[in-house]
Amino acid sequence: MGHVAGLAGVSVRTLHHYDEIGLVRPSARTAVGYRAYSAGDVERLREVLAYRRLGFGLREVAELVGDPSADAVAHLRRLRGLLLERRDRADAMVAAIDRELAARAKGVEVTPEEQLEMLGARLYDVIGGAYPATRRTEPRIAAQIWDALGDARTVLNVGAGTGSYEPADRDVTAVEPSAVMRGQRPAGSAPCVAAAAESLPFGDRSFDVAMAVSTVHHWRDPIAGLREMRRVARRVVVLTFDTDEPGWRDRFWLTRDYLPEFAVVLAEFPSLAGMAGAIGARVEPVPIPWDCADGLFEAYWRRPAAYLEDRVRRAMSVWTRVGPEAERRAVRSLGDDLASGRWVERNGDLADLEAADLGLRLLIA
Repeated sequence: MGHVAGLAGVSVRTLHHYDEIGLVRPSARTAVGYRAYSAGDVERLREVLAYRRLGFGLREVAELVGDPSADAVAHLRRLRGLLLERRDRADAMVAAIDRELAARAKGVEVTPEEQLEMLGARLYDVIGGAYPATRRTEPRIAAQIWDALGDARTVLNVGAGTGSYEPADRDVTAVEPSAVMRGQRPAGSAPCVAAAAESLPFGDRSFDVAMAVSTVHHWRDPIAGLREMRRVARRVVVLTFDTDEPGWRDRFWLTRDYLPEFAVVLAEFPSLAGMAGAIGARVEPVPIPWDCADGLFEAYWRRPAAYLEDRVRRAMSVWTRVGPEAERRAVRSLGDDLASGRWVERNGDLADLEAADLGLRLLIA
């Protein structure tokens, strides 16, 4: 064990701790009873230490290395993407600092926007590393999306992330601006282009259909991105969120009772009518099943205790947007109400529902 600890740059005590909590357990013992690490054990240790040095907590690391769908190559791809993104972000920060230093040296006034430029990482670059733990394709939502694709053979997936909801029986090209997300796409997935929705590097009508799933709210200019999709494809399918419906802030108990800041997050989000009008789309409601496999923000509407888990919240952009103070308050209040039974008193009627309409909408053009 001492030899492995020395090679890995950690203490023997750390290795003992990993063994005790089941994170990295040596698969054999020597004749005198010492722990012995196989090649597979060392491989898992390498993954654990790499994720730890990227800032992941032990619980998050356990989820990542325990993912049955990820082999050694998938972990290497994911780690490579995370490291590249860290490097790219550092390079961008250095460039922004250099620009500000040059401006200040010339006596040029630096605007607040320019001062904050060095911190302007994309949201998915912040939350993307947590996605593998809870964000998976939900078959019932996927069926509705794929049905909307119709007979399309060539599909452009805009804001594709790690590839959830990409149809396996079509010719798919993915577009994803975040290196973190691109690095986590599984081996054999569709080719992925580093680009933004607002400026797609394809000619007019290059695809039968362009799709976008739960990503429009992250775009800098949603309407421009939708129009770009319409330009490069004959048809468009988009899963997004409805803020037009009167009382939409109150349809989900989490935002109604614990997180009113959610309304502020979507304050500048385009109306559903505006998005549909930009691409000439019709609208379909998308119900969320009570046991939804995709850990999107509304997924746990009948499983409230899930929102108390940090690993669940980390893969939801809403919590990053509202900030740590609002998050702590919401989690504390929800925990208190679950313990006291107050949540059940308010929401007991949900126990009889198999699915809920919480504002997810499919735009089909």
